[in-house]
Amino acid sequence: MERTFPGLRLEWTISDAGQLIPLPQRDEWVAKGRRDGPGIPLVCDGGNASSRVTLSGWERPAGSSPGNLRLFEVHADMPWDATGIAAAAAVLEDIGDCARAFWGYVNPEGIAVTVAEQFRHPEDDPHISPKGLPSLKLPWELPAPEIPHYLAWLNYWSAAAARALGFPDPSRDAELLSRARRTATGGWVVQLTEAPLDLDDPAHLNTLKRTYERFPEIGGRAAP
Repeated sequence: MERTFPGLRLEWTISDAGQLIPLPQRDEWVAKGRRDGPGIPLVCDGGNASSRVTLSGWERPAGSSPGNLRLFEVHADMPWDATGIAAAAAVLEDIGDCARAFWGYVNPEGIAVTVAEQFRHPEDDPHISPKGLPSLKLPWELPAPEIPHYLAWLNYWSAAAARALGFPDPSRDAELLSRARRTATGGWVVQLTEAPLDLDDPAHLNTLKRTYERFPEIGGRAAP
């Protein structure tokens, strides 16, 4: 993140009381792991709460993961201002490649609520997904970890994920390829819309729906 976000230094953490604590030996401190188990303890910059950048990571239990595999999640938060938006694709690419991620994403604030409502739970009968978007299977119902759980504004797809999705197909993906770039490890960063995704914009919503139609594997919607 420090390579791709202008001027960023993640040299602080936050106490249980919400106070910034400097980390003069950050790398050694991070190497000790989290108090609650394996992972990356929260590190952040020294900015105020409204513009703070944070990074953390933790293990996802096998029982809640595709293929009953233990996985590792990396989470980053950045300010949703001009600087953060401009750096988002490069940050996603660097985190995805460095973490050897299967897939990853960046979404504007507020999209997470809609995504959560797309997941179909066993008690949802019938399930009505919001805004005409498709219903999605729960993560542990997916056949393999390289299958993305859902679509976002910016999508990181590893080489394995791209193969599973059949991307790119030059005859079908010209529009997506115009906003996509290849990563150093052979994956892709795919941007759905020029401006950050706005589900109240009919053009953005239609793009999202079309992309779901193009990749039925996402969210486990493809026929067995």
